[in-house]
Amino acid sequence: MQLNLLKSKIHRAEVTDSSLNYEGSLAIDADFMAGVGLRPYERILVGNLNNGERFETYAIAAPAGSKAICLNGATAYLGKRGDLVTIMAFAVVEETEAAGWQPKILVLGGANRRVVKQSGG
Repeated sequence: MQLNLLKSKIHRAEVTDSSLNYEGSLAIDADFMAGVGLRPYERILVGNLNNGERFETYAIAAPAGSKAICLNGATAYLGKRGDLVTIMAFAVVEETEAAGWQPKILVLGGANRRVVKQSGG
């Protein structure tokens, strides 16, 4: 049996910008992506903690060190600058691998500074 488990999570990321005229996606600081093992163009689920919106899109890398979280294309309608979002990616794993599974999690605080980082997976 295969299970869908949380692989990567960036929690309480603050939206820094939005661009309605961009083709789509969520731009994420490349350092944040690397820290949780999130790859460019990987499918993500995003939950907006301010308005309850949840949506799927894909991740693209913003410049490393920029602390950018930018809603692009249609997702720009689902949040605004200052909103807090949780960004998640999932993996399909065999049941035998699931027993010791640990996702990579990054928790951010004000101005998208790193608060907690847990490694695993």
